[in-house]
Amino acid sequence: MHCSACKRGSLVPTRLDDLFIAHRCNHCGGHWVLISDFVSWKQAHPEREFAAITALEESEDSPMALFCPVSHTLMRKLKISTDTEHRLDYSAAVGGVWLDKGEWPLLKSLGLASCLNLLVTEGWQLKLKQSQTELNFADHYRSKFGDANYQELKRIRAWLATQPNRAELRQYLLSDDPYRIKG
Repeated sequence: MHCSACKRGSLVPTRLDDLFIAHRCNHCGGHWVLISDFVSWKQAHPEREFAAITALEESEDSPMALFCPVSHTLMRKLKISTDTEHRLDYSAAVGGVWLDKGEWPLLKSLGLASCLNLLVTEGWQLKLKQSQTELNFADHYRSKFGDANYQELKRIRAWLATQPNRAELRQYLLSDDPYRIKG
């Protein structure tokens, strides 16, 4: 197999971190991992945790969509976390992931290496979209109201949610003059 990222190297069989089967590009240092190989290894080693890395090498992220080295179909770019812009290249056709050089250590540093198989699921991607939407709204409200007011509004909302008569409390708060008789 030839490398989809650099297009110069060949993918050589190896074990990623001397643990599970992968293919490494002998030119750019990226890795091709079949999710099934990762899951098989993980099932055989359920106790295995990946130590967090603090000193990270510079991780690369291929800017363009890549072609799967097996099926030659276009791979999808999948977000891995709201904490990074890095995206994994995933081939749904064969269930494989391309890890650019430095992305495996990045996954370990984010505490995501042990759930590599989950990162490519629809559920994980949906959860990330929801989290990103919440972060975007929080930034919007913070800039619109100011941080102190936004924090106070969050506190009030949390309190209000615990009250059995919250509808009446909301009505009281939203009324221009809750002491005036309408007529």
